[in-house]
Amino acid sequence: MNPAVLSQHMAQRYLRRKITHWIMMGVLALASCLALIPLLSLSVYVLSQGIPGLGINFFTHLPQPIGETGGGMANSILGTLTLVVLASLIGVPWGIGTGLYLSEYPPGRLSTAVRFSADLLASIPSIIIGLFVYTLIVIPMRRFSLLAGGVALGIIMIPTLARSTEELLRRVPIHVREAGLALGLPRWKVILRIVLLGNARAISTGIILSIARVAGETAPLLFTSFNNQYWQRGLDQPSSSLPVQIYTYAISPYEDWHQQAWTGALILVLLVFAMNILTRILLSPRGSS
Repeated sequence: MNPAVLSQHMAQRYLRRKITHWIMMGVLALASCLALIPLLSLSVYVLSQGIPGLGINFFTHLPQPIGETGGGMANSILGTLTLVVLASLIGVPWGIGTGLYLSEYPPGRLSTAVRFSADLLASIPSIIIGLFVYTLIVIPMRRFSLLAGGVALGIIMIPTLARSTEELLRRVPIHVREAGLALGLPRWKVILRIVLLGNARAISTGIILSIARVAGETAPLLFTSFNNQYWQRGLDQPSSSLPVQIYTYAISPYEDWHQQAWTGALILVLLVFAMNILTRILLSPRGSS
């Protein structure tokens, strides 16, 4: 073939590939913008509705009785933070441990059963888990409790965290594990110090996603921790939480309660956002050095 014709043919192919590249980049950018529209619109709406109710009283005062205006959700904020901590103490070790087992050990009947159970548990409605914990803990204790709510939310966290951890650790190249074993490290040290700690930043994202899911759960808390208009007095007592308090205020006929429900929703969103940012900062290369 004539070199001039060949050069022209290659130039045309390069031009077509470049045009295709920019077209696909434009399609991806458009899809990203479309995906951001619901998030941004929801965030702006919650901000506009929740900001008018913000004030120091909202963070320091208890809810007022029916017919009285003012008050706040101090007990609900504390209850939600406590529930998230309890759920994390239960869900994070079990979720990460399950993900480690599924990714690091050869497939077999047990791993297949564990993976199937995780998928099945993830598909169960949260209200069913609330009923299960109600039967398991609330009925024997004969009272609603903060502990029961933490257990219910912890169970909900496990399958999400287990599958995300499994998928993340499967992306670690096999030669990284082989290099650790070649240095004479036991397998458990390779798994914990190289595979797990080397992916701590990515796994933290899965932890934040699972926390974000349970932080807004309402249905299981109605059967476990229930609600409380006062400060929590112990793990074996009912406790208020932001989702349940928001639900209670949202279905009420009082305009002042509606405003507090929007402010509570804003605080709940900001709590999850703050946990995400804090985790990113702590696990950043500069923060971990």
